[in-house]
Amino acid sequence: MRLPGVNLEAVVAATREVGDMALARWRGEGAGVTVWDKSPNNPVSDVDLAVDARLKAVLGAIAPEAGWLSEETADDPARLSRRAMWCVDPIDGTRDFVRGRPGWAVSVALVVEGTPALGVLYAPARDELWVAERGRGATRNGRDLVASQRQGFAGARVPADSLPRVDRDLAMVAKPNSIALRIAMVAADEADLVATLRWGFEWDVAAAALIAAEAGAAVSDAFGTPLAFNTPRAQAFGVIACAPGIHGAVVDRLAERAAEIAPRTLA
Repeated sequence: MRLPGVNLEAVVAATREVGDMALARWRGEGAGVTVWDKSPNNPVSDVDLAVDARLKAVLGAIAPEAGWLSEETADDPARLSRRAMWCVDPIDGTRDFVRGRPGWAVSVALVVEGTPALGVLYAPARDELWVAERGRGATRNGRDLVASQRQGFAGARVPADSLPRVDRDLAMVAKPNSIALRIAMVAADEADLVATLRWGFEWDVAAAALIAAEAGAAVSDAFGTPLAFNTPRAQAFGVIACAPGIHGAVVDRLAERAAEIAPRTLA
């Protein structure tokens, strides 16, 4: 499924380069970080934009025929006519980045014919490099990943700061701000379940969804439907990444809430 001429090692190198560039700024080396709100409670920094620009240049040279979708670039509908598309979040978890916390990552995926084919997630402040290729498994720092195999829903580990009353039969574990890193935790058997109930963008989950799936996790939208990529809206309602043995129970638990929220939030 990989595009001819696309070298995984080159994609990893590009992701490492910009991640290390962001890490230097996060540590306070060089100019200070400038932060503003794109919309209420939606921060962005000059580092996000610098990472985005560098990735677009380097990845565009690796696969110039591929389209481009990024959180920090105006969407170009021309991507819809391309067989492949780069799907990028320059800094996933910007809140953690600007607050000096390590729960942020650079997320890069190559989507081919609507499905992630390559995924790289680099969290330099945590010294973690996650890599996956469709059909070839997933690794963290070079070690093969095997996702959670939990069979019982009650007690499942969830990265969260708090849980609604109805979900207090679950067990909270530490939560990075990056949704991609939370999904990757399922791939690494550090969590059993990640689920959201909101419209989310493809760039948030493309790389991590492949990493989790290649590690053996079940991945879907909030209704249990497989995720699609390079869509006109570039959005899906919710994401579930969990141990395969509890996926049905997760969908059942969320069904009423998802059905209630999704029509109201569709814009």
